[in-house]
Amino acid sequence: MNDPKVIVALDVASAEEALALAARLPAQACRLKVGKELFTAAGPSLVGTLVERGHGVFLDLKFHDIPNTTAQACAAAARLGVWMVNVHALGGTRMMSAAREAIEASSHRPKLVAVTVLTSMAVPDLDEIGLAGDPEAAAVRLAGLAQRSGLDGVVCSAREARAMRSRFGAGFALVTPGIRPADAIADDQARIATPASAIRDGSSYLVIGRPITRAADPAAALAAINAEIASATKGQAA
Repeated sequence: MNDPKVIVALDVASAEEALALAARLPAQACRLKVGKELFTAAGPSLVGTLVERGHGVFLDLKFHDIPNTTAQACAAAARLGVWMVNVHALGGTRMMSAAREAIEASSHRPKLVAVTVLTSMAVPDLDEIGLAGDPEAAAVRLAGLAQRSGLDGVVCSAREARAMRSRFGAGFALVTPGIRPADAIADDQARIATPASAIRDGSSYLVIGRPITRAADPAAALAAINAEIASATKGQAA
């Protein structure tokens, strides 16, 4: 079964831009992430079009509300046919459990993962909002809540992947943004890793945006990253 590890972040402002970019990326080589900016601009119809064209879609809206509202939002995402949807672990176990139960009742069950600590956040940011400990400790604590709620995995920093994999086991999906090839700039991410190091540390899926979407040839940039991942995976198996 084909299970591409790269999730390309379609962080663009319109459906036209998103569809043009998606047309340059082989569906069998990656999944596509639709986040808040694009979803707000283009709505569910864009998601439906991407799914109809054969793309696996990660709907990255980080639902965080009362349990019933979050559950109904996740059920609506499932009806769109998305491959993955996320909630925010800060919503707690009742909210996450309600979301899981809602998608279990759907005819199409997407993967359900929880956001732990945003990769843009460092210790001063956590101090400011009253979360004790460093980002890794906070992320592991929140991931434990997600696992107890029956979720498929979490979104976390690749720097936390090794600790997460050791603690939560092989079947727990780790979706890691903040991935940059070694020759790329960090942009606004505070905690980043290369594709090879993220895979070696236990990441399941890598969210990558600008190094692919702003490349002169996005398909070639994607192919190079997939080759790096394949090499790292082969090294693990050896």
